[in-house]
Amino acid sequence: MAAYKPKNVLITGAAGFIASHVANRLIRNYPDYKIVVLDKLDYCSNLKNLRPSRSSPNFKFIKGDIGSADLVNFILLTECIDTIMHFAAQTHVDNSFGNSFEFTKNNIYGTHVLLEACKVTGQIKRFIHVSTDEVYGETDEDALVGNHEASQLLPTNPYSATKAGAEMLVMAYGRSYGLPVITTRGNNVYGPNQFPEKLIPKFILLAMRGKSLFQFMGMGPTCGSYLYCEDVAEAFEIILHKGEVGHVYNIGTDKERRVLDVAMDICSLFSLDPNEVIKFVDNRPFNDQRYFLDDQKLKNLGWSECTAWEEGLKKTMEWYVSNPEWWGDVSGALLPHPRMLMMPGIERNSSDVGITASSYVPNNPVEKGMVIPVSKSNSSAQKPRFKFLIYGRTGWIGGLLGKICEKQGIPFEYGKGRLQERSQLLADIQSVKPTHVLNAAGVTGRPNVDWCESHKPETIRTNVVGTLTLADVCRDHGLLMLNFATGCIFEYDEAHPLGSGVGFKEEDKPNFIGSFYSKTKAMVEELLNEYDNVCTLRVRMPISSNLANPRNFITKIARYDKVVNIPNSMTILDELLPISIEMAKRNLGGIWNFTNPGVVSHNEILEMYKDYIDPNFKWVNFTLDEQAKVIVAPRSNNEMDASKLKNEFPELLSIKESLIKYVFEPNKKSFTA
Repeated sequence: MAAYKPKNVLITGAAGFIASHVANRLIRNYPDYKIVVLDKLDYCSNLKNLRPSRSSPNFKFIKGDIGSADLVNFILLTECIDTIMHFAAQTHVDNSFGNSFEFTKNNIYGTHVLLEACKVTGQIKRFIHVSTDEVYGETDEDALVGNHEASQLLPTNPYSATKAGAEMLVMAYGRSYGLPVITTRGNNVYGPNQFPEKLIPKFILLAMRGKSLFQFMGMGPTCGSYLYCEDVAEAFEIILHKGEVGHVYNIGTDKERRVLDVAMDICSLFSLDPNEVIKFVDNRPFNDQRYFLDDQKLKNLGWSECTAWEEGLKKTMEWYVSNPEWWGDVSGALLPHPRMLMMPGIERNSSDVGITASSYVPNNPVEKGMVIPVSKSNSSAQKPRFKFLIYGRTGWIGGLLGKICEKQGIPFEYGKGRLQERSQLLADIQSVKPTHVLNAAGVTGRPNVDWCESHKPETIRTNVVGTLTLADVCRDHGLLMLNFATGCIFEYDEAHPLGSGVGFKEEDKPNFIGSFYSKTKAMVEELLNEYDNVCTLRVRMPISSNLANPRNFITKIARYDKVVNIPNSMTILDELLPISIEMAKRNLGGIWNFTNPGVVSHNEILEMYKDYIDPNFKWVNFTLDEQAKVIVAPRSNNEMDASKLKNEFPELLSIKESLIKYVFEPNKKSFTA
């Protein structure tokens, strides 16, 4: 495809941070392009950002608001604009919690005005809409592959919701009116000229001013991705010339850093002691923990990240040191969450700012996304008997464990660290100070275990290295780790034949390695036997009362075109997960077959589904040989002996009884004759 070559480019919001770097780059590299800048010069814009271009003959600045339809139409016509790069937006998430209507006005209505002007004038050959990675919502903490351009949009805050709304308008105008649109979604950007409401310049300016309260905030994702501004400007240059109309491009990096790591790196640049200057303050109302992008599509156009983190951070620091008054008086922006002071329902006072880790005790010890240091000075505070640190927050079982803890009034926190990163796990334990650790994180593959066959290093990294690292850290701190493992490491054999009622016991060695997923699980189980602080729960074909959950075994087979019909041991989560909490309280260790007693076949489950849920439901069976033709890796089928668990918890129901009580009766539909 031939490269696109614009003539007259309108860049909205180009007195702001990212757009100014893009505008300066295009003006410098393409003197035959006419670059028109439209900016209303609000608080985070600055004409000084465009100083490198002010004397260039191909540069023109217009002060104005994209919300003015008459102005936008006039500019498009009089300047013969054929290309728009739309950066103008309200972008600071904290502000969106206190003034969300302004975000709707700027980000959605302003974009709509631009699109309508493009439709009316009919002269635009490229409309590049600049969005954000936050429209995807929070990335699973155990995800090994980032969100790709076709991933679902699940915004979680007012800012990202307005950006997602603007994207829908852009897409609609592309489809309905043939507008040649391209959308970009980018990670965090840092570098010179950035207004200090953002994380990195805020930290740098605080360090420069010698603040004794160098404030560390849980702002932005706990695990963030940061790109240097010039690398991002180059990405837009490439998308402008090589991007395909109708496509979306992620601008990202696979190098992730915690906010605390960013703060410590800045301390290092200024030769500051992190233990003295990093203070903890409370979080905003809701905080995504991670944004992770797959940027392969952009790389295919020839782009790559060039600036190393250390180099980019040093350049940024040097620029702010050389230009301390660039933004004038920004003391208000250096507060942790200045707009939150205006939000109804949130009370803050001056003592909230810069509370030290040694003296801060939160009012709600189980509030998510908050750093929770334990008070050393408040001796009257009663220490809870139990406090759980749970890994796998975004997973099915991990999410259910949190709900059970809430229901039982057990204080808990979700781990923020990656399992394979020992330093991050240590930070979690030091921050949360748990009595027990529950690990429900791991890679099973999406949509199923076949994914693991083509992603073996990633599977090993989480299922083996990560789990062992967590177990080792827990042992060093004298903590019991309850590990949610799998029973899909066995298959029927001569000693345990199908239909015999003879199940595999806890001491039996795994005999199924047909899938790489099962192979890693069997491997790590054997190694975990060397840790006396680990309780391994072998879960099989988990089922819950939520029949809308796509991970539910019943939901899966009800949607399959064909199913095999083999008796298997299974786990009813509604009954067994509360038992797992009790096992932690009892400090039980070793290996446990974590299934309901007995077996149930696919057909028996679907018969119940037909009787209780859908009398018109029909299904078709096929053989294991026929199944093998449509899957990549073989599946485990077995019966597990649950007598050990039954002896510990005599009230445990058989699999069929549990299915009826916990799954089908609560979902039973009434049918009229």
